[in-house]
Amino acid sequence: MLNENIKALRQARNMTQVELANRLGLTKQCISNWENDNVAPSVEMLVKLADFFCVSTDYLLGRDKNETITVSGLKSQEIIHIQQLITDLKSR
Repeated sequence: MLNENIKALRQARNMTQVELANRLGLTKQCISNWENDNVAPSVEMLVKLADFFCVSTDYLLGRDKNETITVSGLKSQEIIHIQQLITDLKSR
C-alpha cells in the first residue's frame, strides 16, 4: 500500500521519479525501490514524504483514506475559495 500511495501521489503531481528524488535530495533508484516495494522509506523519510505531499503518514501507510490539503499561511478568504472549489468539484 505504501509503495502504491507514493507512486500515486507522485504521478498526481505529474512528477517523474527523478524530479521527486531531486526534491527530496535522493537518487531515482531510491524512489524506484520504494515504488516497487523493494524497500520501505525510513521513518524520517516517511515524515518528509508526508510533508512534501501534504498528507499524513497514516495516509501514506494506507491507514487513513482521507487526503488532506494544507491551507496554513493562506488568508481566510483564500481558504473559503478553496473550500468552494472542492465543493464544486465533488458535485460534478
